[in-house]
Amino acid sequence: MSSTHDLYGLTLSTSDVAAAAYNRGVAALLRVQSGGIGAVSEAITYDPTFALGHAAMALLGHEYCAPVDIHARVLAARLHAERASERERSHVHAVVEHIAGNSRPLIRHLREHPRDALLLSIAVPTIAFAGVTTVPQESWAIVERARPAYGDDWWSTGLLAFIRQEQRRWDEAMELSLVSLAAEPTAGHSVHARTHVHYETGDHVAGRDWLDGWINGPGQSSDNLAHYSWHAALHELSLGDYAAVRARYDAQLAPPAVVGCRALVDSCSLLWRWSLTPGCGAVPAIETVTESIDAHLLDAPPTPFMAMHAAVTLCALGQPDRLGRLERWSEAHRDPAYAGVVAPLCRAVQALAEGDASSAADRLTAMLADVWRFGGSDAQREIVEDTLIAALLAAARFDEARPVIDRRLDRRDSPRDVTFRQAAVSGAR
Repeated sequence: MSSTHDLYGLTLSTSDVAAAAYNRGVAALLRVQSGGIGAVSEAITYDPTFALGHAAMALLGHEYCAPVDIHARVLAARLHAERASERERSHVHAVVEHIAGNSRPLIRHLREHPRDALLLSIAVPTIAFAGVTTVPQESWAIVERARPAYGDDWWSTGLLAFIRQEQRRWDEAMELSLVSLAAEPTAGHSVHARTHVHYETGDHVAGRDWLDGWINGPGQSSDNLAHYSWHAALHELSLGDYAAVRARYDAQLAPPAVVGCRALVDSCSLLWRWSLTPGCGAVPAIETVTESIDAHLLDAPPTPFMAMHAAVTLCALGQPDRLGRLERWSEAHRDPAYAGVVAPLCRAVQALAEGDASSAADRLTAMLADVWRFGGSDAQREIVEDTLIAALLAAARFDEARPVIDRRLDRRDSPRDVTFRQAAVSGAR
């Protein structure tokens, strides 16, 4: 294959050396490995007229919070796409519209060009990207349609494994993950799928131990290592091993090791869920994390998924006024998910921050069926249900808390959820 083709055989309108750098970058991104941003940046240094290179940098600035002048890269991508192929022009248009909040062109692009792997990767809410739709079934359909174009490719297999775990087809997800990892031990999506299977089936000890082995082995070069550490900490939290949670947080999740978007999504969410747990002991102050996060991520989060984490973080900070501003900003947002779920979540946790746990519980209960609209995974969205349980307990509404906790315990084993239930039972006496 010529170096002026991408990893899956699609033409690249650029020089050989720029194409080689771009392919190294995309290969790293598909593996969820470090080096992707640097290699793509190298590609547009070699060829400043390379439209897909500029588009990829804009995309990484938007999705990864990479230090990129997104506006400048978008302008360059649109300008230089005029000299590129039809497929590349469609690719650039899809990226530009996605960044602007309209992902329909990207979905249409993948119908015509399913082997455009970078765009297929961003279409699905996984460890690396937020996804192009908050409707899980739409993401599943995108991957299922593209699957025949890849055959037994390890990366596509890993992506399908993640879809299968979202569908709660645990055995299939684990099998696909193992097949992918046998071919490529650094396959980040496959690791992520396996990790979710362990968590969702309550296999916390084995999940933690396997993940620790991978983090300290093939995963050392991962670009999102903090998120895998978050998963390991979630296993430890579920086991009620708070000393282990503290040790992992200090070593792997506290700033300056983790900052920016990952600090918001992983570190802040861990501290909040940890602090809600009965008998959790001393939890590090969330202010030590938020000092490393740009204010705009909390006040004007770029996706509903980020906004979910911003809302609970502002609640943890005890800033109801700021939550009110985020609510009003969300109500006016062009993406209906902001008004549909972000604003209600802000109202709920604002009540909690103001000491009105009962109103918070009412509002969280009313929106619980719609939390899928935030995007992300079940494990991440579970933070809303955690907050509901804590609000019900704080409001002494113990009879209402027990069924919520019991549904979780019916689904999987969790010593942490047992402590929630014990708190509900003892409170009702």
